[in-house]
Amino acid sequence: MGKFFLYLSCITILFIISSCKNRNLNYITYYNQVNNIDSIYRFKKDIQATVKQYKKLFRQYPPLNQNRIEEYETYIRLSDQQHKNFGGKKSLHKLIFLVAPYWQYKKKDSTLMNLFQKNGITPQEMEQDIAEWKSKNNRKLIDSFSLAFQRDQDSRKNNLDIIKNDKKNAEMLKWMFENEGFPSIQKIGLWNNNLFMPVGPLLLHMADYDEYHQYFKTKILEYIKSGECPPRDYAAMIDRYYLYVLKKDPPYYIYIGQSSVKDSTAINRNRKSIGLPSIKHGYAIIKDYNKKNKAEK
Repeated sequence: MGKFFLYLSCITILFIISSCKNRNLNYITYYNQVNNIDSIYRFKKDIQATVKQYKKLFRQYPPLNQNRIEEYETYIRLSDQQHKNFGGKKSLHKLIFLVAPYWQYKKKDSTLMNLFQKNGITPQEMEQDIAEWKSKNNRKLIDSFSLAFQRDQDSRKNNLDIIKNDKKNAEMLKWMFENEGFPSIQKIGLWNNNLFMPVGPLLLHMADYDEYHQYFKTKILEYIKSGECPPRDYAAMIDRYYLYVLKKDPPYYIYIGQSSVKDSTAINRNRKSIGLPSIKHGYAIIKDYNKKNKAEK
């Protein structure tokens, strides 16, 4: 009995240590490592090094699967091509949860579906995973964000009182952050019935108001570090603030208006500080992504 309690105590301590470690992870480091590995794959075409380094990274960080780079999906696809162990069904189920917000598109990818089924995951199991993911979505966040997003779009389409409605949305976002957290794609998805509601456009419009800038600048940076807010959405918001409110050049060169690059070294340094790829790397990612989408149509 004494050995059993000692074993149980050790397991509990390890669980607590692991939980604390995960809470302290800074995803800016993760994003920068993904960018480094992606450059090895995209520019050097070194598949073996790509697989090896992604495997090491995903042991340190619970993976994301960012739009355009799709690092976890890329790791699994390349590992399968190289006949390397990527974790089998367990990793594939994890991937299904990560791509769940895009499932209506992903399920049309025959190569990905074949990969799932080759590893023993049936279409029924895939749909069960998607149903489980949906059941874990934050309904309060979905309802609140849907209201804010619809108000944002209606204001701009129908020439309503944009300033008044933007300020309502700013207060609603603050309420969400303080009470329910960030409306990440894993918490709310991309759709609420027929309403397509990406977070980026709403954050972008918050940049026009100096009174809210410091709060959102500080608070949303926390969500980049936790892996919930894509660095690109944050950078676009800050860039727009610099352009329209401060009348200065954008620091990240994501939302650029009519501005041109004057100091690429400084911009790339700013980008790295929040986990964005360099300007050159970013252009390559967009170019490859558009080429892939064009080929699939």
